[in-house]
Amino acid sequence: MTIHNTLLATLLACSLAPFVLAQTAAPQPGDPQRWYQEDSTAQAQLRTLRKEIAAALAEAKKACRSEPSAARATCLKDAQDTYRQDMANAEKLREAAHPQ
Repeated sequence: MTIHNTLLATLLACSLAPFVLAQTAAPQPGDPQRWYQEDSTAQAQLRTLRKEIAAALAEAKKACRSEPSAARATCLKDAQDTYRQDMANAEKLREAAHPQ
């Protein structure tokens, strides 16, 4: 699986996680209540999505570190390119994850 596919899969999973949590998970002792509240506005959804895109970049960079040194630079460049592309398309990704 390429880094781009990995990032997209991570982003999709993160985007859908609030729906799954809101439907199936009960708050656990010690968990902040905000973890179980869905973002109610487009602005909040976009802010969360941007955090998730940044987290996906961090995970991709971590994965790149385990690549052979010859492939590491390309891996990091691909991860950064995907990050830029996802940030540029953040509003479209938000709309896809939260149709109204």
